[in-house]
Amino acid sequence: MVDLAEAAEMILKPLGYEVLELSISGQGQKRKLLLRIDRLDEQVVSMEDVTLATQVFGLELDRLDPFESPYNLEVESPGSERPLLKARHFERFHDLLAKVKTSGESFRGIIRKVEGEQVSFEVGKEVKTYRIADLSAKLAEWPKEPR
Repeated sequence: MVDLAEAAEMILKPLGYEVLELSISGQGQKRKLLLRIDRLDEQVVSMEDVTLATQVFGLELDRLDPFESPYNLEVESPGSERPLLKARHFERFHDLLAKVKTSGESFRGIIRKVEGEQVSFEVGKEVKTYRIADLSAKLAEWPKEPR
């Protein structure tokens, strides 16, 4: 089967979008593809952006024909559950609360420092530092002003 996240990235990146997540849920007639995008210029994702990404990726899905049965494609801006995948994501949302999972624990911490491929979180009075590749993180709050 085709890697749909890779296909989405290849088709949407030239249009100025970053693919943050592509998940597939359900089966048969109830299958859903959820695509979360952000703008590469870090501006707010508009309804026009969502519409364009839906149309363009929808055409690519028609071409690839990855499923035998119908499915629903939903394209969204990342919102408050925004995944943090790269060093730049953590830099952009510095000083905000994140939900973090590592192989050994889950916690909520404030993003305090990014150095290379490591990020530090303030958790209570403690600072925890991890390699970005070793964790899964999402924003736990949304900034008052767009970032």
